Amino acid sequence: MKTPIFIFDRQVVLGQLEQLSKHTRAATDADRYTAAYYAEGNPLLWIDAAGADHRADTLLARLHTVAGEGLAETAFFVPAIERDLQRLRTLDVDDGDNSISRVAARLDYRLTQACLRYALGQRFGFVNPQRLFNHLDKDREDTVRHTVIYRELFDVVMDHASREAAMDILEKVRHDSIDGYLRDIQPRDSYYRQMKAMLAGGHAGGELTDSDITGNEAARRRIVCNMERGRWRRHQPLPATGKHVVVNIPAQQLYALGGDSMLTMRIACGAKATKTPLLSSEIEWMEVNPQWVIPTSIVKTDVARHAGDTAYFARNRYRIIERATNQQQDIASVSRSMLLSGKYRVAQESGAHNSLGQLVLRFKNRFSVFLHYTSNPSVFRRESRTVSHGCVRVEKPFELAQFVLTDPDEWLLERMRIAMDLEPQTERGIKYVAAHTDEQERKRLVGYVPVKPHVPIYIIYNTLWPDENGVMQTWPDIYGYDEALWRQLQTYMQ
Repeated sequence: MKTPIFIFDRQVVLGQLEQLSKHTRAATDADRYTAAYYAEGNPLLWIDAAGADHRADTLLARLHTVAGEGLAETAFFVPAIERDLQRLRTLDVDDGDNSISRVAARLDYRLTQACLRYALGQRFGFVNPQRLFNHLDKDREDTVRHTVIYRELFDVVMDHASREAAMDILEKVRHDSIDGYLRDIQPRDSYYRQMKAMLAGGHAGGELTDSDITGNEAARRRIVCNMERGRWRRHQPLPATGKHVVVNIPAQQLYALGGDSMLTMRIACGAKATKTPLLSSEIEWMEVNPQWVIPTSIVKTDVARHAGDTAYFARNRYRIIERATNQQQDIASVSRSMLLSGKYRVAQESGAHNSLGQLVLRFKNRFSVFLHYTSNPSVFRRESRTVSHGCVRVEKPFELAQFVLTDPDEWLLERMRIAMDLEPQTERGIKYVAAHTDEQERKRLVGYVPVKPHVPIYIIYNTLWPDENGVMQTWPDIYGYDEALWRQLQTYMQ
């Protein structure tokens, strides 16, 4: 049983806590939850009549490791906590700002604030990616509400820090189970561990040597940003095994993984003004020789200004269809205002000339993006391939289709080859081509192809990611996401 040592002036304690709650700058969600806890008149968590026990030492021991996470101890108030803890334990107090009651209140507040900053950050991420990425690119201004509308760039279902999560952590403090919780929340996936080892200067392979890491600030920033991505807990995490597809935007590469096999290929992704969004979904079906219904946004920005130009529409093989009647319209009779009205859709005929190429792989998402080939395969020879309106163009469409299908029938694959104008590989296919010379008939040989079971797909943004040989490589920050993430992380680095 604890022996009472201190007698606190309750009014002084409450007054100090009220002052801290009202006047401490709330730079993070953790700060707001801390202020709310004490503003509601809740009791001290860490301090009682016997002083501060081992829980404060447990937290401090953990906070002394944050440099290994690329963070600063000062961001978690370690010096201030240690000073007040020393004052309390040595009775180095006075009748002013460092009275026993003020020190106790101040220490309790800082311990709670530091605990929530660290615990919520390690468990959920120090930066909320949805809040960050969905407020980067201005789309338009709402002149009625006088607000800015941003383009959504991130749609991954994740765990996020909440007031309920914060209160649960404080209950663990109250019931002396915070030590186990702080151990349990450490990210354990291999990618995060590799980033942490690289930050520490350990051998990690790839382009970054020990001297790069310790002496190169740009390399350190890159590691810290990718460590933060490793803290984001997805509801649909990247699997260690099983068939799945990963598109890494900075690498401009697609990796199709399953069992012991890996298929890699170059991709072309969204331009900086029309970035490819980050998401997770499942590939559900494919279309061979798809028709491209041009998105309304592209009609408004690129197509409408050519209204009435029959040569432009013929050259691009565009057709205009009235939505209400599904009837094709005479190009010369459709004005710009008609195209902008939304009552007409513009579609491009299928085939090799189609912007989607001869294959599209579709998956549910709120952005209407998908994987597809292209009518301009020379794009894959470029070093920089940020050229699309947001969809992902793939270098090897048939190989990818073959990968996502489970035990496909050989005649299905052969029909796909023929429809995509590839050389048939079977005797049956060769005979079919010899007997069917009509190009349009071949093109229609196969259309919709279901993918069962569905194959998970992840469009990610990691500027440190292994290549096809498993060697960690650095990739350019083509959308500036590392830069934006680094700015947000500064709260935890000073």
